[in-house]
Amino acid sequence: MLRPRIIPTLLVHKKGLVKTVRFKDPRYVGDPLNAVKIFNEKEVDELIILDIDASTQNREPDFLSIERWASECRMPLCYGGGISSVKQIEKIISLGVEKVAINTSALLNPNIINETVSLLGSQSVVIIIDYKKNILTNSYDIFFKNGKKKHIKELTSWIQEVEQRGAGEVVLNSIDNDGMMKGYDVELIRNVNNHISIPLTVLGGCGSLNDIKVLINEFNFIGAGVGSLFVFKGKFRAVLINYPSKIEKESLYAEKVYY
Repeated sequence: MLRPRIIPTLLVHKKGLVKTVRFKDPRYVGDPLNAVKIFNEKEVDELIILDIDASTQNREPDFLSIERWASECRMPLCYGGGISSVKQIEKIISLGVEKVAINTSALLNPNIINETVSLLGSQSVVIIIDYKKNILTNSYDIFFKNGKKKHIKELTSWIQEVEQRGAGEVVLNSIDNDGMMKGYDVELIRNVNNHISIPLTVLGGCGSLNDIKVLINEFNFIGAGVGSLFVFKGKFRAVLINYPSKIEKESLYAEKVYY
């Protein structure tokens, strides 16, 4: 039986766990390994860890940290950041990571998708797409290098291309909504959902459990990526790692039937 996934998403900056607002002003909120341990106890569906420094600094992934996170993690783990070759991807998977998330390298060298799929299978390949709405053209621009550079590719056509190349999942990450906690970009998700047949995860904007409920009750098998809501608590944003209880999760699914 397919069900949506509710996925904490951790950002790593200077080896610390941070939260950003529209990809800027990273606020330190703790130690990534400690967060992994807490999420283990809360039995989360899946975990995404993104090193937001690696690509912008043109350095390779921090394999030692990845090994530590993976060895501690008791749920499926997806890692992204600094990946530029299939060799690196093989090494990351060998450390116990289930999925690799690629952004910059996929845009600059799309063949890395095909090569990785041929070697490891679609289930291991996730493509992250960072995007912003272009108000002047009423379209969406794709960004890479942690939102610092804009690419010429058109959003929908890029999504279709990565699916055709064999990617197993797409993560849509809204730069405009990052850290704002005002809800997901449902309008775009509704449009994209009509152009994709592989699993879709969305990230950026979740501010309440109701935001997750709205998402999973409108769309089919989908991943709800969550950042701020699962590391902050209350209107003053006190740092507190949290996740819905089993009862809370069931209430989010109550209005939909899964096959």
